[in-house]
Amino acid sequence: MKQGLNSIKKITSKTQKIGLILIGDELLNASREDKHMQAVIDMLKKRGMKLSWTHLIGDDKEELIALFRKTMATNDVVFSCGGIGATPDDLTRECAAIASKQAIARHPEAQALIEGVYGEKAYPDRIIMGDFPEKADIIPNPVNKMPGFSLADHHFVPGFPEMAKPMIQWVLDTNYKHLFSSNPDIEVRWDLHEVGESDLMPTMTNLLDSFPGVGLSSLPSGAKQGWLIDFGLKGQRNKVEEAATWFEAQLQSLCVNYDYRGESGQQQRG
Repeated sequence: MKQGLNSIKKITSKTQKIGLILIGDELLNASREDKHMQAVIDMLKKRGMKLSWTHLIGDDKEELIALFRKTMATNDVVFSCGGIGATPDDLTRECAAIASKQAIARHPEAQALIEGVYGEKAYPDRIIMGDFPEKADIIPNPVNKMPGFSLADHHFVPGFPEMAKPMIQWVLDTNYKHLFSSNPDIEVRWDLHEVGESDLMPTMTNLLDSFPGVGLSSLPSGAKQGWLIDFGLKGQRNKVEEAATWFEAQLQSLCVNYDYRGESGQQQRG
């Protein structure tokens, strides 16, 4: 599948962020459960990448245009799921065109694909699924051949997870191998028992000061679970392992009882 030079930027920066937009009133009113975000996280993780942000938004034209304008002003790689069908509530194509200041045009390759599947029944409605912003390139859909489309680093796929997943995988493997990493960040976690966050504040501050590049998260569960803290460190492996050794030594000096869960979540007694 050939990608046009006007629509795919050759970004070499390893710091380019990955974002995900989930579109549909059905997600906001809980008539459907989102199944995209975890799938995207897993796809990225296998390639040494990570999801930096996500937006959940309804079928609102003005809000979609505003969001696309905002994200198109960045160099982020953005995947947008939903709203590219042929029904009146499918607003994504129009909103992406307005946000990118482009006209809508029938993509000849998309037209051929749709006609190839539906023949005369492609008209008058199904053919609309081949109307994209004029500088768009198509994203192949291996499930039912109805394509998605790309505008620079924004990639628009259907709201059906079984279609969106292989389409996003194709985009990643075709356009973003330069962002893959064989040395991705890792995260390790502990369960800390019968200790409050306030008791650990000096330790956490000292950890961040002593190990630049290592981040932490502290998620207390309260008295219901016996004052349990779900604690994590994340960053490059060598830095995290060094910080983890230091952190466990501090816990031991404070007589804090802990369970180390490691990367896989497999529990080991501390």
